[in-house]
Amino acid sequence: MTAGVPTEFIAPGPQSFDLPPIIPGVDWFTKPVLVAALSVVVIVWFYWAAARKSAVVPSRLQFAGELGYNFVRNSIARDAIGSAEYMKYVPYLCGLFYFILLNNVAGTIPLIQFPTFSHIGWAYVAAVMSWVIYNAAGIKKKGVWGYFKHQTMPAGVPLWLMPLMIPIEFISNILVRPISLSLRLFANMFAGHILLGVFVLGGEYMVFESGKILLGGVGIITFIMGLAIAGLELFVQSIQAYIFVVLTAQYIGSAISDEH
Repeated sequence: MTAGVPTEFIAPGPQSFDLPPIIPGVDWFTKPVLVAALSVVVIVWFYWAAARKSAVVPSRLQFAGELGYNFVRNSIARDAIGSAEYMKYVPYLCGLFYFILLNNVAGTIPLIQFPTFSHIGWAYVAAVMSWVIYNAAGIKKKGVWGYFKHQTMPAGVPLWLMPLMIPIEFISNILVRPISLSLRLFANMFAGHILLGVFVLGGEYMVFESGKILLGGVGIITFIMGLAIAGLELFVQSIQAYIFVVLTAQYIGSAISDEH
C-alpha cells in the first residue's frame, strides 16, 4: 500500500509456476529440481537407516520402513499383479510411490510449498517410465506379436469386428494410458496449488492490503478456508500418488496376464 492507496491484487495463475533458477545462471536448477533431489535423498536415507540394523524385534524406524514397504508390496503390487510375479516389480512401485508422494506433499510444506508434479514435464517422465516398464514386461513374457495380440485382440470378439477393435484397443491400451496417467497427476497438483494460493493470498490481501474493514473480515474467513483447503489438498496429494502407482501396477498385471 502506498500513501493510503491499496495495491492491486494479482491472482495466482500459470505464471506462478514459472520459477526463477535458484542459482543465477544455472537455468535448470529450479525449485522443482531441488525438491525432487531432496525427496530422493530422504527416501534413500530412510530405507537405508531402517534396514541398516534389522532385528527380530524392530526399532521404530525399522517398523516404519517395513510398514511403508509392506503397504506397497501387499496392498498394491500383490493385489494388482498377482502373487506369482509381483515381487520383481515391488522396488520400482515402492520407489515410485514415495517419490510422487513426497513431491506432492511438498506443496503443503512451509518454505517449500511447491508440488513438483504441477510442472507437467515431471508427470510425463513418471508416466513414460511406467509405460516402458509395463510394455517391456509384456513383450518379455509374450514376445512382440504375442503382446500386440494380447493388447489389441480381445478374446471372444468375432473376426469381422477385429478391423474396428484393433485400432481402438491399440489407442486405449498403448497410446492413451501414459497420457491419462500424466494428465491426471499434473491437473490435480496444478489446480490444487492454484486454489490454495487464491484463498491464502486473497485472504492475506483483504486483511492487510485492501484498506477496508469489511473486506478484512471476509479476508480472515477466506484465510481460514485456505487452511481447510490445505488439509484437503494434503489428502488429494496422497491419493494421487496412490492412484498413479495402483494404475501402474494394474497395467503391469494386465500386460503379463494370460487373459486380456
